[in-house]
Amino acid sequence: MKKAVVLLSGGLDSSVAIHLAKSEGFEIYALSFDYGQKHNKELECAKATVIKVGAKEHNTVTLQLNLWGGSSLTDSKRDVEDGDVSRTDIPDTYVPARNMVFLSVAASYAEAIGAQDIFIGVSEVDYSGYVDCREEFIRSMENTINMGTVMAVEEGKKIKIHTPFINKTKAEEIKIGEELSVDWSLTWSCYRGTEKPCGTCDSCLLRAKAFKEAGVIDTSLGKGH
Repeated sequence: MKKAVVLLSGGLDSSVAIHLAKSEGFEIYALSFDYGQKHNKELECAKATVIKVGAKEHNTVTLQLNLWGGSSLTDSKRDVEDGDVSRTDIPDTYVPARNMVFLSVAASYAEAIGAQDIFIGVSEVDYSGYVDCREEFIRSMENTINMGTVMAVEEGKKIKIHTPFINKTKAEEIKIGEELSVDWSLTWSCYRGTEKPCGTCDSCLLRAKAFKEAGVIDTSLGKGH
């Protein structure tokens, strides 16, 4: 069975991605990050999802991206602003170079266990203006990884970064999740760590819009996720 490292935040995108990787026959090695974000609700969901899909291994790496802030998700002095699904500017929730850091760690993990596949649930259609969710960036990272790993350079075993939702809307992604029997109650999208989703941040608004467009009931509502 081929091994796959799957980036798992515990959010909607990564949770569908890990179910998809499982359905494609990969042995799952989940990778989560405690990077100094203000709450751990997503990470708790990630732990539950790992059990749900029967992952072979789950590692949570601690990073202190909050040391220098630069995002309302990691800077205690900044509040998360209310969302706007029609925005064209970069939101204050953008964490500087986050996916670049995450994919670099994922490459190290993949090489260590002999995995040639990495899954990440990014989309450049519903990407909230995050520049590190674009296909151009992902392909560039894939090329860099394969120039800097012994597995690729010396052994000819290149690592592929799978982005199954890169050209899909979040609504289309939800429909895929329904087919894969994703338990939406085990996902958390809200940027704020309140008891229940705030309903007003960018992530909450995009999630609500996507479920409505997909014609699917969000079973997480009212359950604290």
